[in-house]
Amino acid sequence: MEENIVPEDNLNQENQEDMVQSNKDEKREVTYLSGMYEDWFLDYASYVILERAVPYVNDGLKPVQRRIMHAMRQMDDGRYNKVANIIGNTMQYHPHGDASIGDALVQLGQKDLLVDTQGNWGNILTGDGAAASRYIEARLSKFALDVVFNPKTTNWKLSYDGRNKEPITLPVKFPLLLAQGVEGIAVGLSSKILPHNFIELIDASIKHLKNKEFELYPDFPTGGYVDVSKYNDGHRGGSVKVRAKIEKLDNKTLIVKEIPFGKTTTSVIDSILKANDKGKIKIKRVDDNTAEGVEILIHLGNGVSSDKTIDALYAFTDCEISISPNACIIEDDTPKFISVGEILRKSVENTRDLLKLELEIRKGELENAWHFASLEKIFIEERIYKDKKFEDSKNMDEAVAHIDKRLEPWKPSLKRDVNRDDILRLMEIKMARILRFNTEKANNYIQSIEDEIAQIDYDLAHLTPYAIKWYEGIRKKYAKGKERKTEIRSFENIVAAKVVVANQKLYIDRAEGFIGTSLKKADYICDCSDIDDVILFRKDGTYMVTPVADKAFVGKNIMHIAIFKKNDKRTIYNVIYRDGKGGVYYMKRFAVTGVTRDKEYNLTPGKPGSRIIYFTANPNGEAEVLRIMLKPKPRLRKLVFEQDFGELAIKGRQSRGNVLSKTDIHKITLKEKGVSTLGGRKIWYDKDVRRLNADGRGQFLGEFMGEDRILVLTKDGSFQLYSFDLTNHFDENILSIGKFDPQKVLSVIYYDGDQHFYYVKRFQIDLSTYGKKLNFIGEQEENKLVSVTWVEYPRFEIEFGAHHSYRENEIVEVDPFIGVKSFKAKGKRLSNYSIQNITELEPVVKDEHDKPTDDAMFADKAEVKDEFADVPMEVEGPNTEDEADDENQMSLF
Repeated sequence: MEENIVPEDNLNQENQEDMVQSNKDEKREVTYLSGMYEDWFLDYASYVILERAVPYVNDGLKPVQRRIMHAMRQMDDGRYNKVANIIGNTMQYHPHGDASIGDALVQLGQKDLLVDTQGNWGNILTGDGAAASRYIEARLSKFALDVVFNPKTTNWKLSYDGRNKEPITLPVKFPLLLAQGVEGIAVGLSSKILPHNFIELIDASIKHLKNKEFELYPDFPTGGYVDVSKYNDGHRGGSVKVRAKIEKLDNKTLIVKEIPFGKTTTSVIDSILKANDKGKIKIKRVDDNTAEGVEILIHLGNGVSSDKTIDALYAFTDCEISISPNACIIEDDTPKFISVGEILRKSVENTRDLLKLELEIRKGELENAWHFASLEKIFIEERIYKDKKFEDSKNMDEAVAHIDKRLEPWKPSLKRDVNRDDILRLMEIKMARILRFNTEKANNYIQSIEDEIAQIDYDLAHLTPYAIKWYEGIRKKYAKGKERKTEIRSFENIVAAKVVVANQKLYIDRAEGFIGTSLKKADYICDCSDIDDVILFRKDGTYMVTPVADKAFVGKNIMHIAIFKKNDKRTIYNVIYRDGKGGVYYMKRFAVTGVTRDKEYNLTPGKPGSRIIYFTANPNGEAEVLRIMLKPKPRLRKLVFEQDFGELAIKGRQSRGNVLSKTDIHKITLKEKGVSTLGGRKIWYDKDVRRLNADGRGQFLGEFMGEDRILVLTKDGSFQLYSFDLTNHFDENILSIGKFDPQKVLSVIYYDGDQHFYYVKRFQIDLSTYGKKLNFIGEQEENKLVSVTWVEYPRFEIEFGAHHSYRENEIVEVDPFIGVKSFKAKGKRLSNYSIQNITELEPVVKDEHDKPTDDAMFADKAEVKDEFADVPMEVEGPNTEDEADDENQMSLF
């Protein structure tokens, strides 16, 4: 029978392990679950903040972006690489899988700065995604190779598995973080830095180096308009408003050419359709013709205002959005919230330090090269390699010692000590090189090194000018095609209630005291929208403002109800009321500009038995004349008298008013309809937002009433009459804007690109052209507007040039030179000779009817003149010896 014998050593080992395990059990401590969660969460939060979501201020990159750039540099051979291969190589450094790497790489490629792409990389305008990684290719851009990488100035660390080295941060010599922008959500904080313009960043960097102030504002790849009045330098709490670029194709069609940043054509169209479904806007259909650029066509229905629809699109759709920046970065392994300006300053200082380090490294390399070149020259010219003692040396140490001794006379002139490695390197010089050695070439080479070292020393002593030169070189090399895409504007506040489509009908049930949009069988009041407010007055003198609802109880005895317009100072209420039962009769005029919703007010002092006797609402401050009949009373002789509301001043709604009668009134009748006592409406034009306003912002255009019109002249030689509606939109190329006077004569000088002569014409603008944009210099593309003036008797001085420069200047009196004709007329040729310049002179004959005015139309003469003051105007007349060169003439404009 066999026995299983266990070696004694094994028994001892097992006993020892049991004892160790027993000791571990005795020493084991209890760790509560809550404590574990606390540590884990803190560790996880720190990791996500530092290693996933927030960019580092040094290079402006998140860790995944930095690893992608490093992997692409390792693979770079000048040719495109499959994105799938780039992802695979990046996974050596990034531990979070291929999906996050692929998404980050596509985002880098779409920003069109660091990565040169090939294939279908998606579309930021439409939101279409990129093709699969196996189908698309990428390589580093030339800009990235110039600005991002330098192994000599890079600090390295081991990758997550310890097999490879990766950069801690890349030595980026450019404010990359601000150029690309970034968005990331970590645990407990987020970062959102908006992209800025490439050229403006360089200009701001140069200004900082010159100790000048600078301002930076976002610039989006999708274009559009941006209002940066609340940007606050990118600090937390700031915001920017971004709008789509919407233009009128015609009165029935709007076109969206650029969209807000972060939105796609799909999301914008969806928001437009939703607004239409909710009744906020009224459109027929939307067509998406987006290809290389955005083109969304919005077709309007009959009777829909295009100007009002543009405002409604901004108010109710994604055509206008608000973005709140939050500049959070990692500095010294700590998240910090700083401004955009501070990020740029840190980037510039970091760039200057990197440039200094590169110069110092290069200087060290050159000094080593100079040192060895000098040793080599001495070694060969002094034929040290032919010394008898050198050739007879028994070992390497003896040979090294001999060479070192022979170099003693030259050591004081060297830049550093001669070491063993230098001598060993001299001993490795091959005989072929020694035989080909040329003293002159060696001297030239050493001199070139010394010149370069001298230049580096100069650059190190003048580091700031050197850094400025670096930025200027980057701008010169890469700025083409990187002009600003987003136009900076000041946006006017759009009041939603003023632009929303009236999509509901308001009804009133007077018997029951209800109003609402669902009371279809009750009395119709007016059209309204679901965001409107309603103002109503009762017979007892109480009134209130309440929102439009499906059905709401507002009380009985309602005598007036209408849509309420906040801050409306032109709607004036004319009222006669009795102050209490049997009291005195008062009359007053007032406006209701703003109240608290659903709060009840009283236009009388509030005595019991008070009652409104007469009430009118006047949208333009009209004041009627009334016939008042009193009740007969002993000793009362005058029972009938007239009262004009125009004699009363407009006061506050809480004022008591003027006494009308202390005797009971029998009857009030209207004798004469009123006219406005407010005068015309004062209108201003704000050129920053290209909108009209009644708040005193911008250029005063005048007082407008009724059928008054605004005339706009544009730089392309067109005019158009507008109403003074504050919702009007105006073109960018406005030359002159002002109140239209049909009696005024416009004198125009323009260049005819077909015949290559200057023409003058005079015409009046007819009111029948209202709403039409009409050209008055002809449809020829080469035609150019030179001068316009509203002076009644204008004078111009003509200076001749080219072959006719010998001619004396000629003065043209426009009034006798040409009569007033239609704007369609071609006009009369100024001269058959070559014209060098045309200057407007002060008129000799003054217009006796002209008076000083603030109207821009008449003040803009100087502005028009300035617009073309620098235009050299030289046109060849008919010449048998030398005909005019069309190309040369057009270059003058």
